[in-house]
Amino acid sequence: MPISIVPVALLISIVALVLFMFWERHRAQNQRAALLDLNLFFIPTFSWGNVAAMMIAIGEFGLIFVLPLYLINAVGLGTMTAGYVLAAMAAGAFFSGAMARHVAAVIGAAGTVLVGVLLEFIGVITLGLTIHANSSVWMIAGILLIYGTGLGLASAQLTSTVLRDIPLDASGQGSATQSTVRQIGSAFGAAIMGSVLSIGLGHFLTSLSGPAGAMAEATRSSAGGVITALREHGGEEAVVRALSDGFADATRWTLYATSIFLFLGFAASVAVWFASRKAPEDPIADDEDAPEPDPVPATVS
Repeated sequence: MPISIVPVALLISIVALVLFMFWERHRAQNQRAALLDLNLFFIPTFSWGNVAAMMIAIGEFGLIFVLPLYLINAVGLGTMTAGYVLAAMAAGAFFSGAMARHVAAVIGAAGTVLVGVLLEFIGVITLGLTIHANSSVWMIAGILLIYGTGLGLASAQLTSTVLRDIPLDASGQGSATQSTVRQIGSAFGAAIMGSVLSIGLGHFLTSLSGPAGAMAEATRSSAGGVITALREHGGEEAVVRALSDGFADATRWTLYATSIFLFLGFAASVAVWFASRKAPEDPIADDEDAPEPDPVPATVS
């Protein structure tokens, strides 16, 4: 039987990652330059911050993957109209990103990330609880505005939080690691949520009977594209409605899965917040017994 390339690729990537870690440790032990100092992961704000970055990226890109499909295929919006609805998310991120530094001045960068991820989680959960095939685009846009506000707050301060306790000479490694983690999270987000959507479509559409049931597999394999084709070419309204309802239900499952990863990102952000509260002490500034510096001798004229 043919073997899927996906588990093979995952296995190769895991082996390559383990070998990379051993090689970097070997170079560091031999006082040779290494691409990544693995000791950075013993810094709590860095390690937990990267966990948060990956979980948040999985949730964010999973949402971006499934929402356009839902708006176009289930709700029946045009491509431009769906883009306008999604622009509400960008609008929220634009304004909150601009004021993120002011919020961080009050509650700190880690606290700003915490508030942002919480708003993202609330937005996705609310969206999952309210969407259906006849959802109002204004309601969806309003929820996405809340989600985007959280997105702007979290994204604007996440990098500074992750790099907060990283030594200056290792900041390049730390920044590159966080960027890589987010890229991996974005790839996993689309893959995982695409799988959840496909499983949900298989579950909800296979229970249909009659003409709608006959179109179930085609709808699943086309990620809902068949629904749009039927709508544009005068397909039977009852069939389109049944398939749209099934697609909306599958989307709801996907949003719930997205919220799980955002919740994990929120939990990791809490760990970052607690770690950031334990600021490293300045041994000179805090030492009351430190000797006074010698006075500068007066210049003899």
